[in-house]
Amino acid sequence: MRVVRLFVVGLGAVGQGLMRLLKKKREQYARELGLRVELVGVADSRGVWTGEDLDPEEVLRVKSEHGTVAEVGEEVEAVQAMEDVEFDVLVELTPTDIETGEPGLSHIMKAIELGRHVVTANKGPLAVAYGEIMRAAEENGVMIRYEATAGGAMPVFNLVRETLKSVDVLSIEGVLNGTVNYVLTRMESEGISLDDAIADAQSRGIAEADPSMDIEGWDTACKIVILANSILDVPCTIDDVDVTGIEDITPEAIRIANERGYRIKLVGRADRDGNLVVRPCLVPKSDPIARVRGVMNVVRLETDVAGTIYVSGRGAGPLETASAVMSDIISIAERASREG
Repeated sequence: MRVVRLFVVGLGAVGQGLMRLLKKKREQYARELGLRVELVGVADSRGVWTGEDLDPEEVLRVKSEHGTVAEVGEEVEAVQAMEDVEFDVLVELTPTDIETGEPGLSHIMKAIELGRHVVTANKGPLAVAYGEIMRAAEENGVMIRYEATAGGAMPVFNLVRETLKSVDVLSIEGVLNGTVNYVLTRMESEGISLDDAIADAQSRGIAEADPSMDIEGWDTACKIVILANSILDVPCTIDDVDVTGIEDITPEAIRIANERGYRIKLVGRADRDGNLVVRPCLVPKSDPIARVRGVMNVVRLETDVAGTIYVSGRGAGPLETASAVMSDIISIAERASREG
């Protein structure tokens, strides 16, 4: 049986979602895929816990009861601990920082230096240093996967990488933030204010305590940068995106748009000429982009020979995002097995 050993850095909502997913499906992966997933290290902001095969349920218990895995492990930086742990894949799930990409960027570069593969849901490192990361990965012969960085459970990168090999994607646009889409949906359906819709999203665990990254459009901008680099081969960073958020959208504007046959959506767009834009748009109700409601996301890919292709899926939720992370882990394990 194949074995993949994981070092998971970041035990916030997505990290804990991954622990729940492993708790639920590890035996199924072994039985149906012939893949044993071993957890050899977990880290949060206060410390690291390592072992031959940690129990995901026990990790969740320790994190819940003590607030940190350092309680049973040690107070050491993840970058330092990586040097002493035998792992195959770094799973980088720390919070996004769009200015420096840290601490995720250092974690990723350290894993690459050590010759270890990387799976991440952290948009920050890729938004500020995609080219640097990919060059280092190629030089060190390791794989980088990041399906969860653009649309939660929506499988856009794997679709292009595996299924659309024979076509060129010319442009990408869509609704890429589940929190914002939920807020705009609530404003339209209930006629409530932006602040009330955000409060509702926060009460349901859909929006962060500080939702500014989402509301101001920066989260969508990060995703557009990653999509443009990965799919369109357009070298860019977050500084190259023209960003406008939904801070000034009012219930009155949404009502008028609705009466005229439109919905207001926060749309991100990138093309091969390097035009990268995030802004609220009036989208005809007949357009598939206008039809996604709640936390759903949708991407429209314009291709040279296959026409227009749509991909849709839940864009928010720790378990949904964890499922995309796990898909990448399985993909890496399968490819490494074939090449090994």
